[in-house]
Amino acid sequence: MLKTASLLLLRVSLGGLLLIWGANKIVNVGHSLAIAENFYFGFLAAEFILPLAGAGQILIGLLVIVGFARRWVYPLQLLLNGVSLLAVSASVIDPLGWFLDGTNVLFYPSLIIFAGSLVVMAFREEDRLALDARQRPLPTSWVARRDCGS
Repeated sequence: MLKTASLLLLRVSLGGLLLIWGANKIVNVGHSLAIAENFYFGFLAAEFILPLAGAGQILIGLLVIVGFARRWVYPLQLLLNGVSLLAVSASVIDPLGWFLDGTNVLFYPSLIIFAGSLVVMAFREEDRLALDARQRPLPTSWVARRDCGS
C-alpha cells in the first residue's frame, strides 16, 4: 500500500510541476522568455513558440498525472527535467556559491526532480493506480481458498 501511494504521489507531483511550467509559458510569456534567455541559451525564446511549448508541456504533465502512455511520456518527462537539471547544474554542484559564481541553492531540487523522474520510470510496472496499468491477479495469500473452509 505504501509503495502504491508513494508512486501515485510522485507521479502526480511530477506531472503537476510540468503543468505549472507549461502554464507559465502560456500566461507569463515575458517571464518564460527571461528564463529561456538566462538558462537555456535562448532556446525557444520566441513569443509565438513559448505558448505552443507550454501547451505541449501541459499535455505531458496531464498524461503523467493520470498515468497514461507512460512508456512514451516518462522518457519525455525525463528529457525535460534533465535539460532543466543541466541548465542549473552549477547550482547543483555548488548550491551555496562557495566556488562557482551565480549559483542559487533554490535550484538544487532540480536534482531531486530528475531522480523522481527516474524512479517513476524504474517502477512503472509497480504503479498499479496508473490509467494504463495492467491489472495483475491478487497474490494467492489474499484470495480466500475454498478448499480450506474459509
